[in-house]
Amino acid sequence: MQEIKQTITAAKVNTPETEPKNKIVETSIKLNETVKRPEMLIGSTYKIKPPISEHALYITINDILLNQHTDEEIRRPFEIFVNSKNMEFYSWVVALTRVISAVFRKGGDCTFLVEELKAVFDPKGGYYQRGTGIFMPSVVADIGYIIETHLKTLDMLPASEIDTHQQAYIQQKQDAAADQAIVDNGFPSSASKCNKCYQKAVVLLDGCATCLNCGDSKCG
Repeated sequence: MQEIKQTITAAKVNTPETEPKNKIVETSIKLNETVKRPEMLIGSTYKIKPPISEHALYITINDILLNQHTDEEIRRPFEIFVNSKNMEFYSWVVALTRVISAVFRKGGDCTFLVEELKAVFDPKGGYYQRGTGIFMPSVVADIGYIIETHLKTLDMLPASEIDTHQQAYIQQKQDAAADQAIVDNGFPSSASKCNKCYQKAVVLLDGCATCLNCGDSKCG
């Protein structure tokens, strides 16, 4: 208590309008387990056709939009679904999508999922992805590749870029191999698989095994 010894000449009640203007109210919403699923989500569907399956798999990733119409607006993955006519995949697909969706909804950094999924190998052997020629050690790894592609569109992962020096080096090696027979993926038919990018693009140039896709070389 403080004793007032001066004469009171006026009085005023503080209202929200008269409160200090420098008071900051935290209104930004971050993705966490308490965030409820809205009625509508924005989704993207990707198709993969593993040669080990008669039917294609359709991967749908739905995103939630947080803090709409503000400077804090952000789009984050919220759930994933995998659909296919092939019932052979049904049990593990359901389990996988539920776990991945739970990680998405928990918030925070979910980019670690990409490397974990891409590192899954099928004991029966992998395959080369149709259209790109990238080696996929399993169907799960292919799903991981799709998630990586999606996270890059949300700027959660950096785009894969090759610096100018490396591009010039790759172009030089590609020109040197131009006289060899070329297959559909744009690389010589005699090329072998690269252990770094999994592309079938490694050829022997100047006595050194060199990848024409990523530039990886046994000679450094």
